[in-house]
Amino acid sequence: MNGVPLLVALLLVGIVARSNLIATAACVLLILKFANLHFVFPLLEKRDLELGLLFLLLAILVPVATGRITEKDILETFISLPGLLAILGGALATHLNGEGLKLLQIDPEIIFGLLVGSVFGIVFLGGIPVGPLMAAGLTALFLEAVNLLK
Repeated sequence: MNGVPLLVALLLVGIVARSNLIATAACVLLILKFANLHFVFPLLEKRDLELGLLFLLLAILVPVATGRITEKDILETFISLPGLLAILGGALATHLNGEGLKLLQIDPEIIFGLLVGSVFGIVFLGGIPVGPLMAAGLTALFLEAVNLLK
């Protein structure tokens, strides 16, 4: 079956890297594939990134909803060095994520290199696999730098 060996490889990478998200994603896609629910794939491809970002933002904004972060705390962000650097970091990260998304759309097979790099980072650098989008963004930045040096 087309794609099954690669999904099984992703499942194994997820297990070895102790990344429940990678392993679960591979399992869900394998189940959809074996259940002949192919009509779901275009919907997932079109809307799941938005849905994932929605849940990420919900998790990040819980401290605001619970009152642990106040308006005063937020205002202080705009006048402190860490806060200003966070704003700069957020702007740069979102730009890189956009570039990473473009790269993944143009060259989707690059995801396996990103996953191998993530496994390396987890096992040898004590990293946390927060997502392939930022890794793709950094890869896009590296590719742009290499192209400038040519």
